[in-house]
Amino acid sequence: MNTQITQNSNAYKTDAQFPQTTGGDEIDLRELFSVIWQGKWLIVAITTVFAIGAVIFAIKQPNIYKSEALLAPASEEQSGGLSALASQFGGLASLAGVNLGGKGGTDKTQLAIEVLKSRQFTSDFIQRHNILADLMAAEKWDIETDKIIYDNDDYLADTKTWVREVKAPLKPEPSMQEAFKAFSKIIAVNKAKETGMVTISVEHLSPAVAQQWVAWLIQDINKVMKDRDVAEANRSSEFLNKQIALTNVADIRTILYKLVEEQAKTIMFAEIRDEYVFKTIDPAFVPEEKAKPKRVLICVLGIMLGGMLGVIFVLIRYYFRKED
Repeated sequence: MNTQITQNSNAYKTDAQFPQTTGGDEIDLRELFSVIWQGKWLIVAITTVFAIGAVIFAIKQPNIYKSEALLAPASEEQSGGLSALASQFGGLASLAGVNLGGKGGTDKTQLAIEVLKSRQFTSDFIQRHNILADLMAAEKWDIETDKIIYDNDDYLADTKTWVREVKAPLKPEPSMQEAFKAFSKIIAVNKAKETGMVTISVEHLSPAVAQQWVAWLIQDINKVMKDRDVAEANRSSEFLNKQIALTNVADIRTILYKLVEEQAKTIMFAEIRDEYVFKTIDPAFVPEEKAKPKRVLICVLGIMLGGMLGVIFVLIRYYFRKED
């Protein structure tokens, strides 16, 4: 009997407490909405300020244009010869200290992409085409004259003088390390896993500059990779000819002569083809529409941020007044 009375008493307490908690939550929600409603004009004011600021910020942002080109990896016509020699005469060639590299070697396409992204290639590219001012000091693009307007606080176009104020160890003229960081932000090189196609894109204030830089990048990376292979083939031919003079074994001499022939083919193949690593499928174009900024998105985000901060400010103000 006592146990039943205790259970009934606990059940009564639970039933009595539940509606009180629910009622308290409802009162808190009503109070919360009431506070927000009372501070609605302050929220509107804060949101308006942020909206105006977002609009001004969006308008002041210069248009950025993006040009891109679609490339296909050039066929590896020279790989078959060395692979065949490696499978037939790999053992004999090793006696002469010659490595035929029978297992494919490095992917030239991926190697070219890494070279394209490298600091050395970027530095050479900037200096070769004299684009440091267009990269580091461009402020906006004049659509009527199709000319770049530079920031006078950084660069004087009339005298081609750098005048920017920086702290040591930086100098008025940007270093190649600074230029590399800036260039890395506006260039993108992507390789499709399924097709192997490569896309190179550049973003700039001037659509013509963006298109020109993409064209130069393709031209330069093909030349750099060609020169590397030709130089390597010449060194290999020189080494192989020395080995031929040092050996009297007919079979090894035969292998070495065939290797010299393959190096000659590599040099000839490089000399007759300009698109050595990448073949252009869709060349770079001068874009007519901007890629960014997304001004509408900036305005919407500004309004949302202003509204949230307005509500938070009203609630915090009410909380501190309530504490007092």
